[in-house]
Amino acid sequence: MSLSIGIVGLPNVGKSTLFNALTKKSVPAENYPFCTIDPSVGIVPVPDERIWKLSEFSKSAKTIPAVIEFVDIAGLVAGASKGEGLGNKFLSNIKEVDAIAHVVRVFQDPSVIHVANKIDPLNDIGVINLELILSDFEIVSKRLGNLLKDVKRGDKESILEESILNKIQKVLEEGKMASTLDLSEEEKFKIKSLNLLTLKPMLYVLNTSEANENIDFECPGMAVKIDSVFEKGFDDLIKASYKLLGLETYFTTGEDETRAWTIKVGSTAPEAGMAIHTDFKEKFIRADVINWQKLLDAGSYANAKAKGLVATVGKDHFVSDGDVIEFKV
Repeated sequence: MSLSIGIVGLPNVGKSTLFNALTKKSVPAENYPFCTIDPSVGIVPVPDERIWKLSEFSKSAKTIPAVIEFVDIAGLVAGASKGEGLGNKFLSNIKEVDAIAHVVRVFQDPSVIHVANKIDPLNDIGVINLELILSDFEIVSKRLGNLLKDVKRGDKESILEESILNKIQKVLEEGKMASTLDLSEEEKFKIKSLNLLTLKPMLYVLNTSEANENIDFECPGMAVKIDSVFEKGFDDLIKASYKLLGLETYFTTGEDETRAWTIKVGSTAPEAGMAIHTDFKEKFIRADVINWQKLLDAGSYANAKAKGLVATVGKDHFVSDGDVIEFKV
């Protein structure tokens, strides 16, 4: 499963420094705006002690952790939705990711330029969010215009879509993110093709500094603190990003390899099996499942089976985070 987090924020808040430290890839991080013109992609392993314990348990030849994809997107500025600062290009790059890591500078350091010449985290958040809102508002308004003819002739699907878009347009007009609406999964699916930016899950990444004073403020959403210079808080960031995407992990383990498989929370056993091979869904017969810790505590897989700790499950079984699974197809 390939899902990605886009790293966004104003110029010079520490996006590329964070990306470099996360991925160890060579991305420009000079002290001036717009040094990152094209998004760079890095694949980052998800910190998880369980896989290493399972690998040791099975004496595996290979250990393959779960990964998450981070995309470094160049800095947005006020007016991005109207093309300022290469804004249209950057906004289109954000459309390609599944969730947003919004980097916010909270450290004060006169040697590091700020595009607004002042450190004001709430204002910075407002600038970026407004650009996302304005971009979505334009998309929604255009779509509503295109639906008019079909709505007038009574097309039920168009009338339903219009109703959803009218709700979204109203909150966007109020300067709020579309994610503040309590849309049903069916409603989200109906407008999925629009790929609205303000419907994407967002994590605020507060870039702090041990070496400088940090501004204390109340963040408006889910947040993690990092120090990209001293490389602190990255494990929390990666884990929070994984959770933000609605992901969980199950394991397969043996002498050849121990591997973490990424699935959406709420996946059934056949759906989870698709992470290994698409045939696992159609040809699924049953699966043997045990919690990773119960397996370790049992001392061996044979002991776990003898104690009745391994459950044989069917197609309707929902996989839990940390399950160790052997599929029968």
